Amino acid sequence: MSIEVGQKLPSASLQEGNPGNQVDPAQAFGSGKHVVFAVPGAFTPGCDKTHLPGYIADFQQIKDKGVDSIACVAVNDVFVMDAWGKAHDAAGKVRMLADPNAEFTKAVGLDVNAKALGGTRSKRYAMIVEDGVVTALQVEPDGFGLSCSLAPSLIESL
Repeated sequence: MSIEVGQKLPSASLQEGNPGNQVDPAQAFGSGKHVVFAVPGAFTPGCDKTHLPGYIADFQQIKDKGVDSIACVAVNDVFVMDAWGKAHDAAGKVRMLADPNAEFTKAVGLDVNAKALGGTRSKRYAMIVEDGVVTALQVEPDGFGLSCSLAPSLIESL
């Protein structure tokens, strides 16, 4: 069962920049207003050409709606997520958070068996988190599409 609007984000161990830099989403998004979106895989076509670039392009518009931070989560290793962020100049706009063991993804119940990508991955979604509580959640109906989880759709919910 997936996380629902009104529920608190669970604690988990995400990584940012290097394996030693652990990020607990419950703490990182426990105060203020945040956008968290997830993709099935870094550098995969829809994620690389549409999803991440959209949040980077709409960064200022999202910030202007009172959002403190934007984060991208993927079931990839931290080095891949760091390289992907650098490839798109995400620094200062979108935090690139690796979930190498799908710990957070499973804790929020948004994991999917994506055999074409090597196994367990995240469904594509976007959520708004205010003071640690999910206030909006938009999950792609098939888990992989590019519609309701994209930046323009999320902006409508802010």
